Amino acid sequence: MASGFDVHAVLSTSRAAKVPAQLAGATLQRSDLLDPMAIDALIESVAPSHLLHFAWIAQPGVYWHSPDNVRWLQASEHLLQRFHAAGGVRAVLAGTCAEYAGSAGLCDELASSLADDTAPDTPAYAVCKLRLQRALAEFSARRGLSSAWGRIFFQYGPFEHPNRLVPAVIRSLLQNQEALCSHGRQVRSFLHVADVGAAFAALVEARVEGPVNVGSDEATTLADLIGRIAEKIGRRDLVRLGARPAPPEAPMLVPVTRRLREETTWRPRFSLDQGLSDVIDWWRAELARTDA
Repeated sequence: MASGFDVHAVLSTSRAAKVPAQLAGATLQRSDLLDPMAIDALIESVAPSHLLHFAWIAQPGVYWHSPDNVRWLQASEHLLQRFHAAGGVRAVLAGTCAEYAGSAGLCDELASSLADDTAPDTPAYAVCKLRLQRALAEFSARRGLSSAWGRIFFQYGPFEHPNRLVPAVIRSLLQNQEALCSHGRQVRSFLHVADVGAAFAALVEARVEGPVNVGSDEATTLADLIGRIAEKIGRRDLVRLGARPAPPEAPMLVPVTRRLREETTWRPRFSLDQGLSDVIDWWRAELARTDA
């Protein structure tokens, strides 16, 4: 909206009737994007010139291996086809750092190895995202559609699921409970969700084509991240590193952000410390509200 777009925000029909304040000024649409007929009706009604597509299954503990990933792959391909047929000129879709091979380390869109989407141990989430990225690239090349694929790395911020790492640690410490964590030696990069959103808004306007990493180049260990949170709250005594087993995952997963920084106008608003302070304040207010 800040860039002059007439924004139509598509919300799930299963969501509660309350609309987030952040969508003020957008035209709201309710639709089930897993229903091809609903997609057809939505595209016919809006006739969009640009498509920014995030919808997918993302429930922690479920999405990694859910068969719904296949449904979202099929629905997303149908949405893309209908968008182009209705005159759409640019599509930006959301990918994931899970597309990179488990040993990727420092992830470069143009050089790093991707996961094997034919291997039986590759999670359904990564498989379907990889296949959608390839489908987008092939469709765009064949039909002359301008498109980009934003590979999201680790994000955090207000409204995040309470069981994910950053909110789980914050909530435990604010409630004077122990924060039970793994060893914390994993190296990651975290980007505030507002900066993730701003990056995708910049991708919509940019001319960049293909995969673009959306993340921070401020790498940190999970132990350092947890320590920063604990220091800000003043409860380092409640952090328990090594209390949980570490899941099998890459020891390092950090994006190269050269394309995002050089081929778009995007610049982050939050440093990691600023972002963590923002989220701690949000959770402090949220816990006070729910306890009232």
